[in-house]
Amino acid sequence: MTRNWSPKFWSRRTRWIVAFVVIVSVIISARPVWHLWRAVQRDHGALREIPSGFADDASRLNLTKINRVWDIPQDTEQAERQLAELLVLARRERLPVSIAGARHSMGGHTICPDGVVINMRPFRRMRLNDAKDRLHVQAGALWEEIIPFLDEQGRSVAVMQSNNSFSVGGSISVNCHGWQFDRPPIASTVESFRLMKADGNIVTCRRSENADLFSLALGGYGLFGVILDVELRVVPNARYRMEQFLVSADDALPTYDHQVRDRPDVEMVYARMSIVPNPLFREVLLTAFIREEGDIPKLHDPDHAKLHRAIFRGSAESDYGKELRWTAETKLQPWIAQKSVSRNQLLNEKVAVLQNRSATSTDILHEYFLPRSGIVGFVDEMRSIVPKHRCNLLNVTVRSVNEDHDSFLRYADQRVIAFVMLFQQPITAEAETRMQAMTRSLISCALSHGGRYYLPYRLHATSEQFHQAYPQAARFFEHKRQHDPDELFQNQFSRRYGHIASQSSDNNP
Repeated sequence: MTRNWSPKFWSRRTRWIVAFVVIVSVIISARPVWHLWRAVQRDHGALREIPSGFADDASRLNLTKINRVWDIPQDTEQAERQLAELLVLARRERLPVSIAGARHSMGGHTICPDGVVINMRPFRRMRLNDAKDRLHVQAGALWEEIIPFLDEQGRSVAVMQSNNSFSVGGSISVNCHGWQFDRPPIASTVESFRLMKADGNIVTCRRSENADLFSLALGGYGLFGVILDVELRVVPNARYRMEQFLVSADDALPTYDHQVRDRPDVEMVYARMSIVPNPLFREVLLTAFIREEGDIPKLHDPDHAKLHRAIFRGSAESDYGKELRWTAETKLQPWIAQKSVSRNQLLNEKVAVLQNRSATSTDILHEYFLPRSGIVGFVDEMRSIVPKHRCNLLNVTVRSVNEDHDSFLRYADQRVIAFVMLFQQPITAEAETRMQAMTRSLISCALSHGGRYYLPYRLHATSEQFHQAYPQAARFFEHKRQHDPDELFQNQFSRRYGHIASQSSDNNP
């Protein structure tokens, strides 16, 4: 029998119920739709162009007058000859030299006032030694160029950041780490690299050859020479499935221990902390990627990028935006995410997907490394430090990093937990003052709990904090002056902290 579903068939009470449900549904959806629409409408700012004769970095707070930018030629032989000539010229004219790739550091690490900036980006050739799982790649190549190349060969990057927008030379110069599970920083994957020193000579550095320079230049922020090319260990690409655990902050570590830590098939892991205020860091979303059998999905552009961006940028506008984003990440994402994904797909997302495009504000990264024993105390104090300084927290990602046995200026002198924090900061003097004060408070907090902070970001740490976090810094800068006695290679980081480290070395032979 065919039913008549026309309005006349419905009772008056049924029509009222249907109307009520429709109205409630519209009301419930109206606010998030309106919020996202406003976020999209506001997300149209154009980033400031850097004027000729100046340089800046990802912070957009380090606009600096320089002598020139020198683009390294693509041809290897020509590049090495001209680069040596440039260093001779710079020494003769007393011009400091700094080295730049993608320029994603935030403390002027690629810039020196009135100096020469070497742009390594044109230097990006690569080849794979398939038999040995070794990638030979020039320092200017970006991971976004490397990942598709390796994907075609069934290979993947062993350790890198969570985004693909960084250069190889920059990545090993800051000794980056990522969310590859149970791994040390990227230095552990470096077999060798060629380095042009201040005198123009090129040396090969590996653990068994020029071992001191190998250790110093990995995480050396471009202060020991120009890294020309690198040989990296790579790993097979693989197929993963995602497992997630939404827990209270108090249950995060026990859940990690019971569900993730000792599983042999876990390949990549990270956690996100809720940034919804009152209370801050109330919940944690733990995400693990588990190796599984089956065909490896093809590499493609990230899914739902526009929606992802609207939700993320909208979270900078209000507490409601932060609540909406947390709901989307914990309730919506598990439904729309791919059930199976390749390792390369997880690594293949650009910073630009979420980048702040506003001309009036910028996004600033912090990162702190804590031993497990210091995590609870650090998080408890963060809950009061961040609101106290009225800084707009956008994200906290948590990762595990194994001990680093390779770099001299190491941040992981034991197994540590990394807290990667992102803040939106207005481009004003008042906001910069608040950010500096908060940064120093967070660094003091990390130090008091046996931790330290990461060096590629804003240079807000006091000299005393820097020296306490990196007690090997005095010897690091002493080695720098031995290898580069004229201090040809400089940047804002070395100018900020190198002098106090030298004084400390003089006082502590």
